[in-house]
Amino acid sequence: MSNTELESNMRKSVDSAQRTFNTIRTGRANPSLLDRLSVEYYGTETPLKSLATISTPDSQTIAIQPFDTGSLALIEKAISTSDLGFTPNNDGKIIRINVPPLTEERRKEFCKLASKYAEEGKVALRNIRRDAIDRIKKSEKDGELSEDQSRDQQENVQKLTNKFITEIDKHLADKESDILKV
Repeated sequence: MSNTELESNMRKSVDSAQRTFNTIRTGRANPSLLDRLSVEYYGTETPLKSLATISTPDSQTIAIQPFDTGSLALIEKAISTSDLGFTPNNDGKIIRINVPPLTEERRKEFCKLASKYAEEGKVALRNIRRDAIDRIKKSEKDGELSEDQSRDQQENVQKLTNKFITEIDKHLADKESDILKV
C-alpha cells in the first residue's frame, strides 16, 4: 500500500468521524442533525434528505419541506420515534421542529457521545495502521524490504497515524466547546 493510499484511507476515517460529530446536537438548529434519520417510504428505508428539503429559518427551528406531501405523516412519525428527542409540528405542508436549548446534563451526555465517536474514529485509524504494518512486515519477511527499510516505513505509518489521531482530537475539542457553549 502506497503512502498516498494509506493517507487517503486515514483521511476518509477522519472525515467520517467529522460527519458523525455533525449529527450531535449543539444549542443551535442544524440540518445535519437529521442526517442519520431515515424514513420508511413505500416499504424502503430512505434517507430523509432524499425525501425533503431541510432548512433552518432561524437558530431554534428546523423546517422540513417534503417533495411529496403524502410523505408528511411518515416523516413526522420517523422524527417522533427517533432518538433525537424532537417533537415535530406538521402544518400540512411543512414540518417544523423546535430545537430547545440544551440542559447542562444533556450537554454532558452529548460530550460523552462525541468522545465515543472520536474513539471509534481512532480505532478505525489504528486498524488501518495495523494492516499497513502487517503488510510491511510481510514484505520484510518475503525479502522485498530490508530490516532498515521496514523499520523506516513502520515509523512513517506511525507518524501518519499520530497526525490523524491529533486531527480527530482537535475535531473533538471543537465539538465539545460547541456543545458546552451556552
